[in-house]
Amino acid sequence: MTVLAVQSDVAELLDDLDVFVWDEPRPPPRDDVVVWAPVYGPAHAPEHVRDMLSIAPAVRVVQLMSAGVDPWPSMIPDGVTLCSGKTIHGGSTAEMAIALTLALIRDLPRSAEQQARHEWDRFRPNSLAGKRVLVLGTGDIGNRVIDTLETLDARVTGVSRTGEVTLDDAPALLPQTDVVIVALPLTAATTGLLDATWLAALPDGAIVVNVARGPIVDTDALVAELAAGRLRAGLDVTDPEPLPADHPLWAQPGLIITPHVGGGALGWQHRAAKLLREQVGRLDSGEQPRYVVDAGY
Repeated sequence: MTVLAVQSDVAELLDDLDVFVWDEPRPPPRDDVVVWAPVYGPAHAPEHVRDMLSIAPAVRVVQLMSAGVDPWPSMIPDGVTLCSGKTIHGGSTAEMAIALTLALIRDLPRSAEQQARHEWDRFRPNSLAGKRVLVLGTGDIGNRVIDTLETLDARVTGVSRTGEVTLDDAPALLPQTDVVIVALPLTAATTGLLDATWLAALPDGAIVVNVARGPIVDTDALVAELAAGRLRAGLDVTDPEPLPADHPLWAQPGLIITPHVGGGALGWQHRAAKLLREQVGRLDSGEQPRYVVDAGY
């Protein structure tokens, strides 16, 4: 049976497998570990990854616990397969995208401010029904977002690398878009994608929601649009991250910031264990693992 090394709270859910807890950066418990699932959460520096793989020469698959894979592709040597943690955090991250969108559409910050003032002041809220929503990215997260938005009667267009509507088509759609939700992987092609030109093309009052990676949105350009009161935004990720306490983004109107908590919601370990069990089963039967990272994601 394929030997798997993983963090303790996931390992305890896999007692039916040949699994060992690998408390990095200590050496692995055995030298025949084939699948390494790096600890979820902390950033892994290239030198750390090289060190870990050098003391675990049998590793042939690195199974990430995150949906995002940057900057891992550049750190994995030839002969080792990198797999993303697709399905582990898709549901909870999609929830965050929907929560931020609804909070802004329904103007919940206004209600929270009125509550703090003990003020009952009814107003006519907006609704997602009929709104034109552009979802950038149609992977696990994006497709869940699309399904949910459609049940709320939004007019949704999914944008993907190879689908019916691609990123090349997106700029022409921006002037008619009420909400843009970013669920793209961070690559050389998507870094800075939502720049000043893209943001300026959105109509007044449009909403930008980012649950992917901060650098996909040009922070300075977004700050300018928010400061002018032209756009609103919901950000679970920022650039830089963590966001410094004195950064101007904090003080902008029409903005909700959450500290990159879309993924990692309670119960993620069970979803990780399910994926790892499937991956090990595929390797034991001579099949390729799922969610192999290709073209940077």
